[in-house]
Amino acid sequence: MHQDEVKAIFDQQAASYDAQWARTAPIKECLYFLVGSLFAELPTDARILCVGAGTGAELAYFAQRNPGWRFTAVEPSAAMLEVCRQRAETEGFASRCHFHEGYLDSLSTGGAHDAATCFLVSQFILDRQARSEFFRGMARKLKPGGILASSDLASDLASREYEVLLRAWMNMMAHSDISPEAMDRMRKAYSDDVGVLPPVHIASIIAAGGFEPPVQFFQAGLIHAWLSRRAACNRLGRIQEAAPALSNQG
Repeated sequence: MHQDEVKAIFDQQAASYDAQWARTAPIKECLYFLVGSLFAELPTDARILCVGAGTGAELAYFAQRNPGWRFTAVEPSAAMLEVCRQRAETEGFASRCHFHEGYLDSLSTGGAHDAATCFLVSQFILDRQARSEFFRGMARKLKPGGILASSDLASDLASREYEVLLRAWMNMMAHSDISPEAMDRMRKAYSDDVGVLPPVHIASIIAAGGFEPPVQFFQAGLIHAWLSRRAACNRLGRIQEAAPALSNQG
């Protein structure tokens, strides 16, 4: 799926996005809770990069619990970013946020962030080399040793495990305000339009994007999450030279 198509979808969904996915709130709360523990040793004045900030759910969670943290919210959908901005203003942390409408490559801030979050974003990049470039863009925005918490839908589409997880996922979605037609489109999208890959493949994509080998710390159904640390500069250079081979992985 082309990035302009993804952006258009989220523009349309912005006003109702949180209500539409309300049933997944326990998953998000658990993910954020664990990330909070992984980020516990960050400075009290840490700078956090939130890539694909959406409606600002993770910003709100971490801002409420860390009054000294500052945030860079990167979101290409103007409608989603506006909902995010309104939430930040309503909840009183907008003054600690820089809102960037666009993609990472147009963000002028350099490697000044202590940590980054990127939840359910890279899965929309189907080309594996481009997906690693996306992670490399985040690595460049982090300080040396900076950490990344990222999540994506992941599974081996040819496995029995995927069929079990997909059935449970669809049953969960069936109880929300999603039509049967939308459910069918979701099933097809996971096969054709979303980069759902085995977890080990996503871990290698992250590592090829300038990070130390990531550690999977979370799974809820199809959602998997990893903790990664920016690789040393000399290793990042070697990774960049080897990155083209990634496009040949099965």
